[in-house]
Amino acid sequence: MKQITIILLLMTALLASCDDESKDLNKDISIPVSVTEIVPGPLEEYISTTGTVNPVSEVILKSEISGKYMLLKNPLTLKPYVLGDYVKAGAAIIQLEDDEYENNIKINSLNLHLEISKQIFDKQKSLYKKGGVTLSELKNSEIDYINSKYSYEDALIKLRKMEIVAPFSGIIVELPYFTSGTKADVGSTMVKLMDYSSLFMELNLAVKNIDLVAVGQKVRIMNYSIVDDTLTGKISQLSPSIDPQSRSFRAIVSIDNDELLLRPGMFAKGEIIVASKDSIIVIPKNIILSKQRGNTVYVIDKGLAQERIITFGLENPEYVEVISGLEPKEKLVTKGFETLRNRSKVKVLK
Repeated sequence: MKQITIILLLMTALLASCDDESKDLNKDISIPVSVTEIVPGPLEEYISTTGTVNPVSEVILKSEISGKYMLLKNPLTLKPYVLGDYVKAGAAIIQLEDDEYENNIKINSLNLHLEISKQIFDKQKSLYKKGGVTLSELKNSEIDYINSKYSYEDALIKLRKMEIVAPFSGIIVELPYFTSGTKADVGSTMVKLMDYSSLFMELNLAVKNIDLVAVGQKVRIMNYSIVDDTLTGKISQLSPSIDPQSRSFRAIVSIDNDELLLRPGMFAKGEIIVASKDSIIVIPKNIILSKQRGNTVYVIDKGLAQERIITFGLENPEYVEVISGLEPKEKLVTKGFETLRNRSKVKVLK
C-alpha cells in the first residue's frame, strides 16, 4: 500500500509540474494580429435600394394617313435611318406619299387665296381711314382674310401628316421594317424614339424610412456594367401615402445620364444619402464583436490587447461611426481579433 501511495503522489506532482509548465508556455504565446491607426474621416448614412431606369422622354410615332412608305436619309450619315441613329428635333424620318391625298389639300390655291385676301383686307383698311368703304365692308374683308389663313394653316397640318417627324431629339430604338414604296396603313407604328440623357427610377421604400427620405436628397446610382462610374441622381418626387399591403411608399429618382452610360430598362442600385458627417471616427462593421457587455473591438497598447466597448452613431451597411470607446491615433485590431481576450499578448504583423 505504501508503494502505491508513493507512486500516486509522484504522479500527482509530475502532472502538476506539467500543468505549471503549460501555463508558463501559454503566457509566452503571442497572438498574431493586424492593426490600423484610427484616423478621423467622413461617413455617409444611406438607404440601399434597387429599381429599373426609364427614359424621361419616349414616344411611339404612328402613321396618321395611309401612303407609300419611304425611309429618309439621316443627314449625319447620308444613309437611310437605322436603329440607334440620333435624330434632331424636327427632323423627318419617314415620308408617306399619296398623290390623291396631296391634291385634295390644294395647298397652292389656298396659299394664293390667302395672299389675295390679305391684299384686299389691307386695301380696305386704307380706304376705311379715308371714308372710301363702310365698316361692314372692312369687317367682311377681315373675315375673309382670317378664314383664308385658317384654311391654309389647316392644309399645312394635313401636309405634315405625310411625314413622320421627331418631336424631340433622341435615339431611334424601334424601326419596324417596311419595303420601300409599299403602302403603310393608317395607325401603323413607324418609329419609336427615346431621349435617355435624363432617366427616372421608381422606388418602393420601406415605411420605416419615410421620415429619413426627402425631396432633393442625393442618390448614387450604380450598375454592374458601369463599375468604374457612379452616376448622380436626386429624389424628385415622394408619395405621401403608404401601401397597406407592402408597407412601402413610392419615390421617384431623377438621374443625369448625359454620357448615356445607363440604358433604359437596366436594373440599377441606388444609395439614398440621408445623413453625412466629416472628421469622425469610422470603423468597418466586420471587426466588431457582439458580446454580452456590448459591441466590442480591440486596440493594442504596449503589446497587449485592450478590450473596448463602443457606441454607434451614423452607420451604413459597411461602416459605422464610433461616438464613444475609441480615440484617434489608437491602434485598432483589424485581423486576428476573433481569439483575443482582454490583455492578451499580441504580435503585430507588418
